[in-house]
Amino acid sequence: MSRSENVVLTNMCMIYDNKGRILVQDRVNSNWPGITFPGGHVTEFESFTDSVIREVYEETGLTITSPALCGIKQFQTTEGERYVVLLYKTNQFEGELRSSQEGNVFWINREDLLNYNLANDFEKMLQVFESEDINELYYLKEGERLTSKFL
Repeated sequence: MSRSENVVLTNMCMIYDNKGRILVQDRVNSNWPGITFPGGHVTEFESFTDSVIREVYEETGLTITSPALCGIKQFQTTEGERYVVLLYKTNQFEGELRSSQEGNVFWINREDLLNYNLANDFEKMLQVFESEDINELYYLKEGERLTSKFL
């Protein structure tokens, strides 16, 4: 039995300010459209923290510092890969906000988030970002059905 497997490593970052606002991205990707937080893939030989700093800059124009790892989302893809999303958050940033080809980015009040068209399962991911008691959102296959589980 092999102890290795194919893994796709990604990240996502919740950026918030001291006014109760969060930065969201309205993704244009047809595979996962809707409101979410900025993020992307970890490249070869890149640290996880460096990857989230780079992805946030590429997608928002903001340079973040001190991103704190606050949880993980993971699932198996139909190609048999384990897909891992490292979830970060920070309120330390600077720069001028700009959108990218990934989607439009803008600030909203946190309490207004659920009024937007969220990306599939993003509301579940939000629980991991905001809870001190939840560390992981895991999807497991039970028969033909995919079930989510918080750990």
